[in-house]
Amino acid sequence: MQSLVETPVGTARVTRFAAKQPKALVVLGHGAGGGIEAADLQALAAGLPAVGFSVVLIEQPWRVAGKKVAPAPKTLDAGWLPVLEELAKDGLPLVVGGRSAGARVACRTAVQTGASAVLALSFPLHPPGRPERSRAQELTESGRPTLVLQGAADTFGTPEEFPELPERHRLVAVPYGNHSFAVPKRAPYTPAEAMALITGTAGDWLGELFG
Repeated sequence: MQSLVETPVGTARVTRFAAKQPKALVVLGHGAGGGIEAADLQALAAGLPAVGFSVVLIEQPWRVAGKKVAPAPKTLDAGWLPVLEELAKDGLPLVVGGRSAGARVACRTAVQTGASAVLALSFPLHPPGRPERSRAQELTESGRPTLVLQGAADTFGTPEEFPELPERHRLVAVPYGNHSFAVPKRAPYTPAEAMALITGTAGDWLGELFG
């Protein structure tokens, strides 16, 4: 089911994937280079409702408007917060997250949105080849239990590059995965198995949080 939400920076689109008896609502945003069609977002939207967690995928106003370049972080946050305010009316615990730039938005605003936890997919620790431009502070200061799923070959930051994370944060590597969690032909498992790892890990973590 789709709906539109007006924000100060344009219209956002919300796509819902409902669980029968949801324990929480998992709200995920997309990255700066693509939309909600990303394989990991679609895998979570398909898999998490079966284990009791409804999923909402948010398309930022710039994507809905057909623009090709993502705006500045402040604008991304402004396109996110009103949607979360609307979704909070469901009365379910919120888990906020997303992939890449969407993960950054979720980390920056987790406390403000009243979220219970953060699910960060392919957190862009730094621009490729620029490790000195670290964004680790956004992640470490999310203020909520946070699961980071990171490709072992992610050019935006491999799992080994991450600093020590707070006690309630968890970092899980996706072997061979790049920033999109695509795996090479030489990997000992298939792309579908990589998506199953992501969905299974997220489902188990959510189950620990919400019982």
